Amino acid sequence: MSHEPVVAIVGVTGAVGAEFIATMDRRHFPVGKLKALASARSAGKTIDFRGEKIVIEELTEKSFEGVDIALFSAGGGISRKFAPAAVKAGAVVVDNSSAFRMDPNVPLVIPEINAGRIRDHKGIIANPNCSAITALVPLWPIHRQNRIKRMIVSTYQAASGAGAAAMEELVESTRAYLDGRPFTPKVIPLPYAFNVFSHNTAIDPETGYNDEETKVIKETRKIFEDDKIAIGVTCVRVPVLRAHCEAITFECEKPITEDEVRAILSKAPGVKIVDDRAKNYFPMPIDASGQDDVLVGRIRKDLSDASGHSISMFVSADQLLKGAALNAIQIAELLPQRAMA
Repeated sequence: MSHEPVVAIVGVTGAVGAEFIATMDRRHFPVGKLKALASARSAGKTIDFRGEKIVIEELTEKSFEGVDIALFSAGGGISRKFAPAAVKAGAVVVDNSSAFRMDPNVPLVIPEINAGRIRDHKGIIANPNCSAITALVPLWPIHRQNRIKRMIVSTYQAASGAGAAAMEELVESTRAYLDGRPFTPKVIPLPYAFNVFSHNTAIDPETGYNDEETKVIKETRKIFEDDKIAIGVTCVRVPVLRAHCEAITFECEKPITEDEVRAILSKAPGVKIVDDRAKNYFPMPIDASGQDDVLVGRIRKDLSDASGHSISMFVSADQLLKGAALNAIQIAELLPQRAMA
């Protein structure tokens, strides 16, 4: 097959689905034909793609005939149900849900870190958790030169991580708060406007960790191929529309200085240093939104570690881009597809 690939987007009406469209267009990703797939309630509506009106089709197990690449972002249940059908039809699935991430037969890929794993796929490639991607893109080049043996991560996660409906709910609840009107949440069952709360995923009653925190721990070890890394994570939601932030402190096996970290990160793919102490200007969601790179700043010695093995820093990245759609498109760009030869 020498034609440009037929690409299907599952969950095309969601926040990540929209970013799939925009990212493919911006990066001039070759598409011979686009299939827009969503639930029955969206079937018949249209989306714009490269000057054409694409009619949205209802997702079924028969939707993938002739499809080369299927980009999934519609939740784990949808992925588990329909990804096998896509693979059976001959498509390569790049899945943005958590459904297959910890499957030992499914590569979990961040192209800046382990692009070589793409060749191991058996039909499905998993996109990592957005918080894991945000932390690991800048940590990996450091880890390669001076193994990170322990890391503590605290996240400040935007509404975008919970989808377009959560973003809209943050806007509406904020408007209601400022107007002095009552507001009943529907998407996230906690007051969102002017509030911070533990990430809205289930808490493990035994460990006390929520699902988001557990994902970061497990996925980091799989991507780094290092089960001995000690990881502590606290994930919270903040009233920001788009782009996650994280405070990270990491301990290396050998002593490391902030200058060494800056030198490493200045050459790291997918990283941009924003670290102006004189102006007190560091990574912010407002700057990270719409950007492909992970912004890194507040790079400084961890004063709690007298041994000189630890560094603290602050990062921000667009959850809808590098945390989701962009990472998936980068994977698709690297596929050894006959359709892309």
